[in-house]
Amino acid sequence: MFGKRLINTGGEVAIPYFNTVTYTGNGSTQSISGVGFQPDMVWVKSRSAATSHKLTDVVRGATKGLIVNSDVPETTDANGLTAFGSDGFTLGSDSVYNNSGATYVAWCFKANGAAVTNTDGSITSEVSANVDAGFSIVSYTGNGSDATIGTGLNEVPDVVITRGRANIALYNGWAFYHKDLTFNYHLYLDSTQAAINGNGNYFRSGSFTSSVFAVGGDIYGPNVNGTTMVAYCFSEKAGFSKFGSYTGNGSATGPTVTTGFEPAFVMIKRTDVAAPWVIIDNKRSPSNPRQLILLPDVSDAELNVGNAINFNSTDFQLTDVNYTRNASGATYIYMAFANQF
Repeated sequence: MFGKRLINTGGEVAIPYFNTVTYTGNGSTQSISGVGFQPDMVWVKSRSAATSHKLTDVVRGATKGLIVNSDVPETTDANGLTAFGSDGFTLGSDSVYNNSGATYVAWCFKANGAAVTNTDGSITSEVSANVDAGFSIVSYTGNGSDATIGTGLNEVPDVVITRGRANIALYNGWAFYHKDLTFNYHLYLDSTQAAINGNGNYFRSGSFTSSVFAVGGDIYGPNVNGTTMVAYCFSEKAGFSKFGSYTGNGSATGPTVTTGFEPAFVMIKRTDVAAPWVIIDNKRSPSNPRQLILLPDVSDAELNVGNAINFNSTDFQLTDVNYTRNASGATYIYMAFANQF
């Protein structure tokens, strides 16, 4: 198990940084346990129904939801995810989170609790950063011009996902930076679009450092003037996370992608043409071949594709020829996190 080691009277205890939990809604209130730590970001999706993906984090606060598959502004879900607990989270009766009889998945990440002020960038940010995990949650207000924002990671971020929180007239969806995209290109997490050249007006990747990520002043991007933004930043950690790319071969014996650990979660996006995002995890699909997928850019229920991917001790391998995962000559980026439970 990967995690920061703490010494107590019982010896060393490993604190994990990521876990997937599944549960069944009860239409009332319930506490979801078994995460293994107090989560600071929770991404919830109904497996059995076509309802939105909802993301809540400790920096914006419990009951503050963002829809992953849409560009609509932040919602206050009084009966959604209502509290973060020491081993999970508490839910109210909101049907997106807890509809009676519906099945759900929650992907849980550990940052570092309440945010602290960070002045490393030209824009002051509020940051909850887990340096050991290479993960931080960042809140800031855009200024509409070239700027830098502190991450608290002490390493150059490999992935940055940003989103405006406010109700604004301009499109301000989930801008997604990945280190293996062409220079200054980005994706949208809430869209099937291929990678887009932001010309440095979205992310100025050449100006990323170990303390900041850099944004431009595009009126549609991650630095809209006067708009409160949130960013989720990731830097790769050996044995826990891997952010990379691969080229499909169009064969049922697909490419093998080395991670250095057994994956628990893999998110894939084709970048050369329009294609859905794909998430596969080891709790919904506990054995090879992993067959159950969810698509972050739409509200669709879980899909059984029959044969998508194998999770192995140090890699994952594509095992079908679907265009979203393994078309011949197609380019893909991915995020992978370790099997900790």
